Amino acid sequence: MDHRSPLDARHPGLLDPFTAPATASFTDYVAATAPHLLPGRPTGAHAAAHAGAGLDVPHGTTIVALVCADGVVIAGDRRATSGNVIAQRDIEKVFVTDSYSAVGIAGSAGIALEMVRLFTVDLEHYEKIEGVPLSLDGKANKLAGMVRQNLGAAMQGFVVVPLFVGYDTDAADASKAGRIVTYDPTGGRYDEWLGYHSVGSGSVFAKSSMKKLHDPAHDLPRTIRTAIEALYDAADDDTATGGPDTVRRIYPIVVSITAEGAHRRPEEEISGIVDQVIAGRTEKPGG
Repeated sequence: MDHRSPLDARHPGLLDPFTAPATASFTDYVAATAPHLLPGRPTGAHAAAHAGAGLDVPHGTTIVALVCADGVVIAGDRRATSGNVIAQRDIEKVFVTDSYSAVGIAGSAGIALEMVRLFTVDLEHYEKIEGVPLSLDGKANKLAGMVRQNLGAAMQGFVVVPLFVGYDTDAADASKAGRIVTYDPTGGRYDEWLGYHSVGSGSVFAKSSMKKLHDPAHDLPRTIRTAIEALYDAADDDTATGGPDTVRRIYPIVVSITAEGAHRRPEEEISGIVDQVIAGRTEKPGG
């Protein structure tokens, strides 16, 4: 008599999710029960599509992150490009992943969005299983593992480069609780101690702007203004980065993380700051 479950019969070699050992990692659970569902591991028709070296997929740029006296800020423009074409004008590339962390994405948009969704579920799953949230370093390492799993797709040109920020509730000095972590396509993770960083095609221009304007001792409102100034400078020199669109009311997405938690800043607040930036650039176009 065959005692295998229906899942075993349909998918030989996969574990039955109802009898598989419990794990605090949702990603490990999916890897054991349905590995083809993980980002960067397409099968069937999707594998054939990913094999095409000339596949034009939307790419997201640019993300900036800055620490401040109150915590950390992350912001991103809203444009996605496919070659020389604007694929989407209002894509969202900055996401709150739990109460004290957020991720901004640059690179192949489809894979990046899937990775962030899985990362968010993984953090929630861990907290439900263990009864406590994952530490900030644990979150950063978990995301590094996901980036590493995408290495095969990255070598075919579908690179994903996230920018992770968080507020370390265990930090001895609250003024230094804001953290920025960057990654390379192989999954290497790097803590940024200069107090600012940027990823994406406009990152070189955004970094130059933040280098001149940013001070880690600034308060939250001034740091948000600096983030928007940096995105404005990036859009001014990089065609793949979208500037604020006041006609369509498309503004950068900004998330702040402080001791009170992670919050997406309301559009009314960001539009007001954008108006101030544009007014300033009208008088002094170079910033």
